[in-house]
Formats: sequence, structure tokens, C-alpha cells
Amino acid sequence: MAKDIITGRKTVFGNKRSKALNSVRRSWKPNLQKVRILVDGKPKRVWVSARALKSGKVKRA
Repeated sequence: MAKDIITGRKTVFGNKRSKALNSVRRSWKPNLQKVRILVDGKPKRVWVSARALKSGKVKRA
């Protein structure tokens, strides 16, 4: 399972509830993109969430 190395976001699990409160297990996946960023001064291809990219927490290589 892929995980964002900047924010630590990963797939979370829970229940989908209908109006009759029937529950079905489901998962919510973060919007992960594989990008090249500088890690310790070297370009590296890693998984980063779109939220981290948009907020400027990541500098692309």
C-alpha cells in the first residue's frame, strides 16, 4: 500500500452507511502522485499526496 512520505497519508478504512444504517466496509484512498523530489540533495521518485503538492510542502526536482 502506497504512503505519502511527507504527510504520512495512506488508505483509511471505515463503514459506508445507508439511510437504513446498513454498514458496508469501504476504504478512502488519498490522491497520491509519483513525483521526483529532492531527498538529501538527490532526486528521488516517491509517492506524494496532491494536497502536499498544492500546499507547497514539496519542492520538485
